[in-house]
Amino acid sequence: MGSVIGDILPLALGIAISPIPIIAAILMLLSPKAKGTSVGFLLGWLLGIVVAVVVFTLLGSVIPESDPNASKPIAGTIKIVLGALLLLLALKQWRSRPKPGEEAALPKWMAAIDQMNAGKALGLAFLLAAVNPKNLLLAAAAGVAVGTAGLGGGEITVALIVFVVIAACSVAVPVIAYLVASKQMAGPLESLRGWLVHNNATVMAVLLLVIGVAVVGKGIGSF
Repeated sequence: MGSVIGDILPLALGIAISPIPIIAAILMLLSPKAKGTSVGFLLGWLLGIVVAVVVFTLLGSVIPESDPNASKPIAGTIKIVLGALLLLLALKQWRSRPKPGEEAALPKWMAAIDQMNAGKALGLAFLLAAVNPKNLLLAAAAGVAVGTAGLGGGEITVALIVFVVIAACSVAVPVIAYLVASKQMAGPLESLRGWLVHNNATVMAVLLLVIGVAVVGKGIGSF
């Protein structure tokens, strides 16, 4: 199971270091309905990650088992395709970087965060976690890695828990910290929001490049 955990850790980190949902969570924490919307957002984020990775794990488990030392062309091909798509996303993110002196563009829906309630925040987070193309590809790669590893039920559960905890921590940590010490967290959260807005595209481009290359490498190694 150790090798599987090693395979999914960078994928979970790729979901965790997603500036847009972190920015959205911070904006909710700085909004008039901070507690309700932020908790709803965290629950939706967790649910979206769980649904996505479980679905792809189940799909991965359908791939016929083979000798552990034998080549796995089907799983290898899937990983190469997923890695290539991640590399394309990396290129797209890199090209979307703001020019020097230019303000980074954020999704228009962020302007409506102040008017959101807990239910809408939960739905938004679920979409960002489970439907967003980048997170969907990372969850797919993790699910294939777990589903094709020939693990037992208990080992699969442990691997998925590790993946979900790491993937969700970047949203969970600021939300929990704010609920514990809201006054002290307001300043640091605003500073973090500003940095993420300015560096969003660059962070994601580099991250997707590294993970994409790793997934392609894993795919090639499956042959």
